Amino acid sequence: MESTGARAATGPELTSERVAGGILPKVLNSFDMVAIFVAIVLFISNVPGFYGNGPVSIVYLLLGFVTFLIPGAIVTGQLGFLFPGEGSIYLWTHKAFGPFASFVAGFAAWWPGVLAMLATGTVVSQLIQYLGGWSFEPWLQCIVILAVIAIGAGFSLLRFRLTQNAVNLVFLLYGLAILLVGLSGALWLLQGHPSFADFGHFDFNPGGWFQGLNANPLDPTSSTSTWSLYGFVILALLGIEVPLNMGVEIVHQKAITRYLLWGSVVVMVAYLLGDWALLVAADPKQGGNLAALLIPVNATMGPIVSGLVGLIFIGFFVFITVVYSFSFARLIFVSGLDRRLPPVLSRVNRNRVPYLAVILQAVLAGVAAVITFVVVPYALGGGGAAGDLSSRVYLVFLAAITVIWCVSMLFLFVDILYVIRKFSSVFAQRRIAHPVVFWICSVIGAISSFFGMWTIFTNPFSPQLFSKADWWHAVLLVVVLSLAVVPVLYLIGTRTASSAPLPREAQAADGISYVR
Repeated sequence: MESTGARAATGPELTSERVAGGILPKVLNSFDMVAIFVAIVLFISNVPGFYGNGPVSIVYLLLGFVTFLIPGAIVTGQLGFLFPGEGSIYLWTHKAFGPFASFVAGFAAWWPGVLAMLATGTVVSQLIQYLGGWSFEPWLQCIVILAVIAIGAGFSLLRFRLTQNAVNLVFLLYGLAILLVGLSGALWLLQGHPSFADFGHFDFNPGGWFQGLNANPLDPTSSTSTWSLYGFVILALLGIEVPLNMGVEIVHQKAITRYLLWGSVVVMVAYLLGDWALLVAADPKQGGNLAALLIPVNATMGPIVSGLVGLIFIGFFVFITVVYSFSFARLIFVSGLDRRLPPVLSRVNRNRVPYLAVILQAVLAGVAAVITFVVVPYALGGGGAAGDLSSRVYLVFLAAITVIWCVSMLFLFVDILYVIRKFSSVFAQRRIAHPVVFWICSVIGAISSFFGMWTIFTNPFSPQLFSKADWWHAVLLVVVLSLAVVPVLYLIGTRTASSAPLPREAQAADGISYVR
């Protein structure tokens, strides 16, 4: 049990720190954490978005690993060891900067998870259309997305161990599907086909390994820069800290460093393998097509295996929604316990799952889906223009959640510097590396986050649907409106929640220490 002196050394204790461990079950082991990490970070459908640029996409992946994924994993590991509570960035920012900054960081980490449920549902919709040879109207896409969101919420309300076992099984199948995609690239060459990408040009020319890297990355008018891919890679690597939203539900602390190590290895290998396979065996003109991952499998192994891989991807993206649902709900759960939101949001069901937080997220994600795929097209009277506008709204949401999520990562990289100075005695006991390592990781990670945001604003995800001016205005509007809500929510939430009683289960656990 943690001593009073140890608690004092880490600052005033939040209610969520004190009682969350008495409410939620400890069920997560190292394998569970790796599966959750991969489900959050390894969005293999991102690969079709950048492989069409040629071998330079591999360079940007490696650059993203070195400047963002690895520094983020190191910082997350240290913060997780210092403060192994529920809520990750929300908790760590409270320790560094206090309640309001904590609420801002928590919102910036939570809101992208809600909107990302539209992305998982959209991938499922696109894969279904590819496998069936169909073309869905926006309203039918919305039905698929709503079904995915509902399934995600439903599974999240079950006993956590049962849900996690299902996630683990789908994780293994997902790994098999990615291996089959990689194998299809090798088979394409063994069957005598030429590679679509020429890997022999180590230069800055079109199709070369370093195409556009010599252009000024801060010049938004440049037509030769490929730095926009860096922002896309940052998007593909976000979510490093999310498994620690469930910090008190981990059985052994060693699982923290294990999931960060092995999860990062799996993510890096899978992205590189998938990118290489498509560079070799898929026409670059298919870049941007979410179903491009199935093209080389179909060409080398036939439609049956391609269909099997497609079904596995569909199942995985459904279960990504499950993971998003239960992991991001923990941020609302702790905010309720700390009376920064109404405490009723911290109520748990008989399976000890914060069910009202899960339901609230599902409703908000469903509303966003209906606005994007039903209200907007209906307002335009249907037709191609309405469908294009739905795609535009979706892409703007996707870009906005990337920017907002990067804001939360900035908190992560700044938190570590304040925490290791503010709690120097605890850091000395629990450090996993020399302080210089964290300074380096913090500086590199913060610069990467800022630069990732810059490339998002200056480079449309679809130049066919947006001019550069329309794009950054639209993305900025969504980001500003989203973040402008934060102080309002904080003021209203704290005032309305200040006198509200905690749920019965929280009251029962209040004052009970738990083993960390």
